[in-house]
Parts: sequence; C-alpha cells; structure tokens
Amino acid sequence: MSKPTPISGFPEWTPAQRMIEQFVLDRIRATFELYGFAPLETRSVEPLDQLLRKGETSKEVYLLRRLQADADGPAGDDALGLHFDLTVPFARYVLENAGKLQFPFRRYQIQKVWRGERPQEGRYREFLQADIDIVDRDTLPAHYEAEMPLVIGDALRALPIPPVRIQVNNRKICEGFYRGIGLTDPEAALRAVDKLDKIGPAKVAELLAETAGASEAQAKACLALAEISAPDASFADAVRALGVSDPLLDEGIAELTAVVETAAAHAPGLCVADLRIARGLDYYTGTVYETQMVGYERFGSICSGGRYDNLASSGTVRFPGVGISIGVTRMLGLLFGAEALSVSRSVPTCVLVAVTAEEDRAASDAVAAALRSRGVPTEVSPSAAKFGKQIRYAERRGIPYVWFPGADGDEVKDIRSGEQVAAAAGEWTPPRADLVPLVAGTGV
Repeated sequence: MSKPTPISGFPEWTPAQRMIEQFVLDRIRATFELYGFAPLETRSVEPLDQLLRKGETSKEVYLLRRLQADADGPAGDDALGLHFDLTVPFARYVLENAGKLQFPFRRYQIQKVWRGERPQEGRYREFLQADIDIVDRDTLPAHYEAEMPLVIGDALRALPIPPVRIQVNNRKICEGFYRGIGLTDPEAALRAVDKLDKIGPAKVAELLAETAGASEAQAKACLALAEISAPDASFADAVRALGVSDPLLDEGIAELTAVVETAAAHAPGLCVADLRIARGLDYYTGTVYETQMVGYERFGSICSGGRYDNLASSGTVRFPGVGISIGVTRMLGLLFGAEALSVSRSVPTCVLVAVTAEEDRAASDAVAAALRSRGVPTEVSPSAAKFGKQIRYAERRGIPYVWFPGADGDEVKDIRSGEQVAAAAGEWTPPRADLVPLVAGTGV
C-alpha cells in the first residue's frame, strides 16, 4: 500500500491539539449553558431543495449519493446534501417539532459542517461550529439580538486566545437606506457591499451598477454608508448626516443602537457598529454579526450570524430567530498555525504506575484502579523494564509522576523535580495544576 496523502481542507489534529480543542469546546459549552441554552444535535444531511433555498450556497453543497447510484443522480425527495451550516437544519427541526418545543426556544449546537470551498489557511471543507439560536413563535423581541454578543463575548473571553471584536450592523439600516436613495433591489446591493473587503470600493461600485442598477451617485451613497463605523451609538448621527430617510432605516438604527449600548454596558470595547458588515446569506433580516480576533483581522471573521425572520415558516406560522456561530476549527486552525496555543502535556495521564516484575503487574493495576477511582488519570507501565527506562517512557509522554509499588510501602516521584515521597493510593492527590493538562496561550 502506498503512503497515504492528506486531503486538503479536512484537518486532523494531533492528540495535543485535540486536547486543546476539547478544552475550548468544554468552555464554550459551559458558557452557553450558563445563559440557559439547551443542547441539540441534528442530522448531517438535509434535502437538497432545503439547503439551496436560501443564500448563494449551491457551489458549496456536497451531494450525498451511493456509489452504485443512478448515473443521473438523485432526484426529488431522494436528493440529499451535507449541511453547510447549522442554522438551516435548525430551522427545519423547529418546524418539524414545534408542537413539542417551549418558546422562546434557546438551543446550542456543536457539530461538524461541510462546504465545498477552496481550502486555505483558516478555511476548511470539513469543520466544527458552535452555534446558539433563540427562536420564538410569530414575533421575536429585538432584545435577543442584543444578547447574542454578550454570550459570545463571555464564551471567547473564557479562552486563552487574543481579544475579539464583534462588528455589528443591521440589515434594516442598509435596506432602508437603499430604498431611501431609490434602489429597487436592496438584496442585490447588500450582496455587492458584502464584497467590499474582497474586491474594494471601485469594484463594488461597478457591481452595484451591474446587479442593483445603481447610478454613480447611488453607488457613492452606498459606499459612504459602508464607511461608517463607531464603538458607540454615534454611528446613528453619521447615518442621519447622509440625509436619507426611510421608516425601515429608522427602525434599524434604533435596534442597532440597543445592541451597541447593551454590549458597552456589559463589556466595553466588545462591539463596534460597522455598516459594511452585510453577511452573504439571504436569510438575514435584522442585526448581523462578524467577529475578528485582534492580530488576525486579515483572516476575516471567526464568529458570525444574525437575525432571521423567514427561514422557519409554514403557511401563516413563522418562527423568527437570531443566532450566532463560532467557527471553532477556523479559530483553532489560525492559532495552531501561529503556535499561539499550547498544552502542558500531550496525554491526559498524570501518573504512570511502574511495574517491578511482570508477575507483580496485578499490584500495579490495583494502584492504578485506586488512583482512577479518585479522579487521577493513571496508566500502568507497558513493561517491567528497569525503572530508569520506565521513567524515560513517562518523560517522553510528558507524564509528571511515576508511582513505585513496594512491599514496605509505595512511593511516588515527581520526575521533573526528582522529589520522591511515600504515598498511599487511597490518599495521595497531585497538585491541582498537574491533575489535568493545562491549556495556555503563547505569544498572544
């Protein structure tokens, strides 16, 4: 068999990196639950028509089909694809289970998703997301839009990563402004402005003319709106100074002001109003969020989302929602690439129990069992080699303690300091800092 080659865009972390990932997930999960979000996991596949009905995603969806399937491919209800985010499957879940849910329904979801885009640093074809959403029946109060950044701010602040800044906008501001200047296709204008960071103002102006029918003056006004950014509610004065009026614009300004002011009271500096943020998916209708790590801005957002009013609806019944998603793999990939995260050892093991002779292995197993029963991660030496060799085995794996069973009493050695003391498996406890591997930021 030839040596296998990696598949780009499908990351496989080392054991040490996986421990860091699990630490990050545990912290994120704990914060989500502190805010009252309940766990949920949806299936990995959705009907293709469901995946394609919102947003520009058709080029990114992976189809699911059997090897021996019809060459013409699946059709109708049999056409399935892997989900590209967790919001679309969540909306479907709400519709299917509305009779069993209590509203407003608060859920978190930590799962892998798949997107067929070009792999590059921080962008993958298979990656892990951590989402929170709040949905309600018929109406969803705007104060939930102000809550989202608070949860994410707390979740990311609990991690040894660089500070984050959440950029917020409201689509009602953009759409109301575009209507106020006479554009008849606000969604096309939004999609064009969303490309500002990728193609620059001149190209966006051309795109506004081509796709949204904007005149030179209208395109200039759109770009002027997109340039507005402020860490507080002063953004509203800058918008009004452009001299455009529309009821939807006023509604969006009021909602975004509430988000910015709520965030400032909870965590000063966490949020900034940035009116170039549009988000590419069509289903957003109100506040939208993008989050950057300080020092990693060139890689774009690691956490994004927004308000959606029409994604989950059936007939006259609607389930409006607001959600935000942390791109866990994206965030970790960037930090791993910069060697900005470390873990104190590459295995969970805290204690290696030495084996004096193979016929005495049962005694070592008993010590290990006693330590594990008290929550101390323990393994038994793989062989009854000389103690020096067993100690070197522990050193290579980063295990801090070696336990020596003895007929006249046991001893445990801290192989970093060389200190060796008498110990009993039913009583000895390592220092808290050694019990589990510690994750830390380096060069952050």
